[in-house]
Amino acid sequence: MRLKTKVAIVTGGAQGIGLATARKFLAEGACVALADRSEQAVAGAVAQLHGDGASLRGFAVDVTRRGQLDRMIGELLAEFGRIDVLINNAGITQDARLQNMTDEQFDQVIEVNLKGVFTASQAVVPAMLAQGSGVILNASSVVGLYGNFGQTNYAASKFGVIGFVKTWARELGPRGIRCNAVCPGFIATGLLGTIPDKVLAQLKDRVPLRRLGKPEEVANVYSFLASDEASYVNGAVIEVGGGLTI
Repeated sequence: MRLKTKVAIVTGGAQGIGLATARKFLAEGACVALADRSEQAVAGAVAQLHGDGASLRGFAVDVTRRGQLDRMIGELLAEFGRIDVLINNAGITQDARLQNMTDEQFDQVIEVNLKGVFTASQAVVPAMLAQGSGVILNASSVVGLYGNFGQTNYAASKFGVIGFVKTWARELGPRGIRCNAVCPGFIATGLLGTIPDKVLAQLKDRVPLRRLGKPEEVANVYSFLASDEASYVNGAVIEVGGGLTI
């Protein structure tokens, strides 16, 4: 098991890619802290994963609230003595054309998708510095590579988290902490549940592999990057989009 004994935090872990990542990490032997804003959603996700209690913890945490992050990290350090991996997966969308986007829509997405990544990473870094190792993985998007119609706020946030890892790879790499970004493409999660079949077919046609990705396929990449097998991967931006940006 490539993640045996590693302690990992997955934000936005109650559904979609986050849930698939928590499941993959558990299967690879990690101790997983599944964090999400809704206490009910966290409880449901923990029940789905059937954790054995020794390897899975659920936390109701809003990544924009430093106090909540600090409490979770404090509990994990008290129990396990270390934190090896942070996956900044939590994110939201509030789509609108530039001329129609409200300040509230812009601010909410930036607060969660960009400031939340900064806050969670800043909260966990002292523990990683103290132990001399760690991995921070930021969820960007193919939208963070080429932009997207109606997603000024989302694109800005996803471009931004790539900038974070490029900077942190330089700052933290000499201290044993690796930082990378993953850019999922069209992934079959609940976010696509309201899209008409005709539009879904058009999305698939844009992908050279002619299909949507699976959450597990993104989780597999996170698992590799979090493992010692990726010990020389730092500052990388990896697309998991079936060749969408070609």
